[in-house]
Formats: sequence, structure tokens, C-alpha cells
Amino acid sequence: MASAQRAQQLSYLLPNISASASETVTQVNLAAYGFKFNLPPGLNFSIPSVVGPFSYSQAQGNFDFPVWDPVQRRNWQTSKDLERAALFSAKDARELVVLAVTGSYLQLLATAASVESQRAQVENARAVNQQAEVRRTAGTNAKIDVVRTLVELETQQQRLNALTSEVRKEKLGLARLIGLPLDRDIILSEALGFPELTVPDPASAIQHAFATRQDLKAAQAQIQATERAVSAARAERLPSASVNGDYGVLGPNPASAHGVFAISGSVNVPIWLGGRVKADIEQAETALAQRKAELADQQGQVEQEVRTALIEVETAIGQVQLAQQNRGYANETLRESRDRFRLGVATTVEVVQAQEQVASAESEYVSSLYSFEMARLALARATGEAEKEMPDLLKASQP
Repeated sequence: MASAQRAQQLSYLLPNISASASETVTQVNLAAYGFKFNLPPGLNFSIPSVVGPFSYSQAQGNFDFPVWDPVQRRNWQTSKDLERAALFSAKDARELVVLAVTGSYLQLLATAASVESQRAQVENARAVNQQAEVRRTAGTNAKIDVVRTLVELETQQQRLNALTSEVRKEKLGLARLIGLPLDRDIILSEALGFPELTVPDPASAIQHAFATRQDLKAAQAQIQATERAVSAARAERLPSASVNGDYGVLGPNPASAHGVFAISGSVNVPIWLGGRVKADIEQAETALAQRKAELADQQGQVEQEVRTALIEVETAIGQVQLAQQNRGYANETLRESRDRFRLGVATTVEVVQAQEQVASAESEYVSSLYSFEMARLALARATGEAEKEMPDLLKASQP
């Protein structure tokens, strides 16, 4: 659309050339035009009031060239700025698409990580249940302990089934989002990780965002286009010049036609346009002030997004580190509980509680990794680098 408008404005600055051919048959009533011929009597001729019918043939080429038109020239420059703004807006739309796709992919990675963690919980619960069965057979364990471990095993298996179903649904959603056939299975090649990350300085990150954000570039191009519009409105007071003419053949018939031509140049100097120019200037200046206010608001919003993303990254780093510690503590507690149960100094209540702690710690760990990756994605979007950093974002090193 913007390219078409630019081409349209450019056409107003280029010569217009056309060709035409015609065959005319006509009859003229001179009396209708006020011609009345009263000749003295005695003359041997008279002038008829009706002439014709007669015919003539004509073929010619026409051209019209605006030699200097300051308004149209500035309008063309405005259209070029609007085209640039449209291109920047299209790139910003790509950033939003990348944001949506990457967010969906990270959600799928998080759910897949939860599935793998839950499989480990199922295996732990099955091992404890088998151990309880052995002890019950040996007569050192009550049936209620076996039932308790069996309930825990079924609970963990149910959670695994729910997560597996969720992965299948999220794969369908991702396939729909990226345009893949829904009957194709998506195989994940990456996993959530916690790479070393240096949080950038807020001032440098904000300046980088101001230089790279496509929506800000689009707003700046809009301001340039509006400034051209103000200049075009003021140029309505300037003179313009044009040349036009035609060349062809004219005659009673094509065989007896003769060359004819006409060429003229004109200069148009505005003197008084009834206040229209002043109104156009005021309207364009108002639009310019509005565009500048919108840019300032967008810059403030971008700064807020960058600062918020930095806070989220710092918070997510702390959450992952804490979740890693809790994960280690929970696994150590489960190992000790199973050892105590094997030695007969603990019941299945202690083991089941330890299993639930491990499951909760694993869930919190996966959730913290997902929050960390989403915070990195939000920071990449805030600084205008989502599409550029997306490949590296999905290749996180494992802890």
C-alpha cells in the first residue's frame, strides 16, 4: 500500500504522454452562433446559414510535463517517508511473531521438562512401592504402608498422564502457530537451561533499545513524513511551472492530412487563496506536534519495558538459584528417607512426604527455568533484538 502511494505521488512529477486518433463528421448551423448574412440584392452568390456536413481526420500525440511543482515534490518525499515507516512497522510485526512463537516453544519445553521430571517421580514411587511389598512379604511392614505407597504411585502416574496430554496439546498449538500440518509430530531438540548471563546496564540497554526498536524507527519516520507535509503546505505559496503541447496530423481525410502542433508553457503564481494555505499549515503543524508527542510516549514505554525486563531477569536468576538448592535438599531428603525405610527405622509416611517434597521442588525448578527464559525473551523484545537473539535464546547450556 505504501509503495503504491509512493509510485502514485511520483507519477505527478513525471511527464504524461498520450496518443489519440479520431474521425469527425459534423454539420454546423451558423445562425445558432449569431451569424446572419444579409447580402445586397443583385449579387450572384449567397452565404448559407448551415455549413456541412463535412469531415476531417486527426491523429496526434499529447504531453504534459510539470517542470516545477514544489507541493507535489514534497508530497512525493512524504510518501517515501511513509513507505519507510511501513517497512519498520512490518519488521516490528515480525518481532511480535517471533515473541509469540518463541514463547509458545518455551512453554512446550517447560512442559516437556516437567514430563521428564515426573517420569523420575513415578520410578521413585514404584521403587518405594516394591520395597514396601518386599517388607510386607517378610512380615516387617504393615499392609497400610503398602497401600500408602501404592496411592503415591498412582498419584504420580496420574500427574505424568496429565503432563503428557498437555505436551501433545501444546505441540498442536505450536504447529498451528508456525503453519505446520497438525498430523506431524514435533521433536524437541533443545531443553530448558540456565546459562551464565550478565545483566546489562540499564542505561546502555535503554540506549540500545532506542537505536534498534523498529516501532520507534517507524514513529521517527512518521515524524519525518509529517515534517514534509508541513513543508508541502508552506510550498503552496510558491509558484509552479509546467509545459504541455501536442503534435499530429489533421486534414479532410488521412491521405491529405498535414502536420500540426502546439506547445505552451505556463507559470502559476498564487496570490490569494482565501486563507486555505494558512489552514493547511496549521493542520500539518498540529499533526506534527501529535506525532512528536506519540514518539515521546513510545520512548517512555520502551524505557519502562527495558527496566521491567531487567528486573524480571534479575529476579528469575535468583529464583533459579534458590530452586536449584531446594531441589538438591529435597533429593537428599528422599535418599535418606528411603535408606531409613530400608533399615526399618522409618515408615512410608516419611518416604511419601519426601517424595512430595521432591515433586514440588522439581516443579518449582522447571517453573523457575521457564520464568528465566521468558525474562530473557522479554528483554530481547524490549531491546528490539528478539528475532536476532532467538536462535541463541533456544540454545541454553544445561546446568
